[in-house]
Amino acid sequence: MIRRTNSNKKRSASPSHKGIGWEGAINTAGRLIPEDINGEKVTPFQGVGKFISEGRRFGHKIPSMANFPSDGNKLVASLKEALVKSGLKDGMTISSHHHFRNGDLIINHVFDIASELGIKGLRWFPSASFPCHEHLIQYLEDGTISHIEGSMNGPLGRFASEGKMSKVAVLRSHGGRYQAVQDGEVKIDIAIIGAACADPFGNANGLNGDSASGLLGFALADSQYADKVIVVTDNMVEFPCVPWQIQGNYVDYTVKVDKVGIPEKIISGTTRITKSPDRLLIAEMTAKFCEAAGIIRDGFSFQTGAGGTSLAVSDYFAKIMREKGIKARFARGGSNKYLVQMLEEGLVDYILDGQTFDLDGVRSMRDNPNHVWTSPFTSYNFHGKGNFAQLVDVVILGATEVDVNFNANVVTHSDGYLLHGIGGWQNCLFSKTVILPLPLFRDRIPVITDEVTTLCGPGELIDVIVTERGIAINPLRKDLLEKVEGSGLPLKTIEQLKEEAEAICGKPQKPELSDKIIAAIKWVDGTVIDVVRQVKREAPPNLP
Repeated sequence: MIRRTNSNKKRSASPSHKGIGWEGAINTAGRLIPEDINGEKVTPFQGVGKFISEGRRFGHKIPSMANFPSDGNKLVASLKEALVKSGLKDGMTISSHHHFRNGDLIINHVFDIASELGIKGLRWFPSASFPCHEHLIQYLEDGTISHIEGSMNGPLGRFASEGKMSKVAVLRSHGGRYQAVQDGEVKIDIAIIGAACADPFGNANGLNGDSASGLLGFALADSQYADKVIVVTDNMVEFPCVPWQIQGNYVDYTVKVDKVGIPEKIISGTTRITKSPDRLLIAEMTAKFCEAAGIIRDGFSFQTGAGGTSLAVSDYFAKIMREKGIKARFARGGSNKYLVQMLEEGLVDYILDGQTFDLDGVRSMRDNPNHVWTSPFTSYNFHGKGNFAQLVDVVILGATEVDVNFNANVVTHSDGYLLHGIGGWQNCLFSKTVILPLPLFRDRIPVITDEVTTLCGPGELIDVIVTERGIAINPLRKDLLEKVEGSGLPLKTIEQLKEEAEAICGKPQKPELSDKIIAAIKWVDGTVIDVVRQVKREAPPNLP
């Protein structure tokens, strides 16, 4: 069931859309959306829970075991050989996962090989990209890669924001990516799956080896639906590789390389609670709000995250739980040492984990049966028969901007630059209570604005904004307003918080954008909720 909704109410177009030089339609969120993107017809966002697909899931060609080695050995001599055997050619879609994060050594090599072979017009479909992939800008410039459909952090985002990508980028949530693959919206020709451990048959996991990343859930859809699947590892073991997070029955070729990732950049090993007094205050107020609202109770569930403020919220949750003598039924991960400590202390029955952020998370996932693997299908996929996100009592999320209607932005900054991905953020909005702990301003730029630069999540799904100067509750959540009345918490309207920020920092200027669309933002159901337009000015040298 989709909770609270008023998104069927039609809205007028944003003033920022006046004078746009292309044809489009106003979606339900009031955003001007083009009729097509990269030659494919667009379905505009129709409201939360309003678009119900009538199609059928994607099906690829039926394989036959007669075409694979009878001894189960799918090992080939090199990644280049695997790509050639997979039929790499112009215009294909190459997918990859981001469990190696900024330590990934595989995908840059994949496109080095493609360039060497003279291949052009490839679509890269990562579950996320990182600054280490700045190497690929040369291939975006020479046409080896036509465009990216996935998050673009740092240099790649800056490249796209300045209108240099030949086609329009498409950003999806983790659940939206799985939805797009299973529904046939994106057909993967070749999936590249890096693994810390694998056997020649293709069974693989991220738990064992020097390049351990924990989970491989973001590669699940790739393994299940891609035409060809290549597993690459630096830790090839004798069959069977157990436990297997990727099943070898989906895999075409396996490759042994010297190194798949840089361990210290795959996982930090030093995930830490913020030391900022303002951020600690925000975290404490968030936990106190959850206590006053009756959210923290015996058997509740929560999802926080691995950022410094989110870790602090988890720590405050743990203190309240100890004081009350209660425990949580489950916590949704990304896991980290603080969440693992809560599991091992008995404050949490289960961690339902989507990705691991540090060595403690990897260890726990490997050794503790109550540290359970999940995937974007089980946790986040909107085109499923329910998912885990809607079962979570409270989720703690971040944002780059929020507006007075509680709409939120997570992909662009107030200057219009596309520097972040969506991740699981949109999918988590379906939790029972969504809280955004945010500083009132960053670098003297207010976080709360009249209208977000890019709409990623509709305000009807965002319940509470917690800042160091007060807490704003969405008026749609009358139940929360009633529960915390008289609690002594510094409750304010979101308009009051906005006015306080502007009194300190002044009213921020809107970014100067051109008509050119550089990226589309997909909602969890595959519709387009907003677009990102090219910035007109050059990027400041100090941007990440």
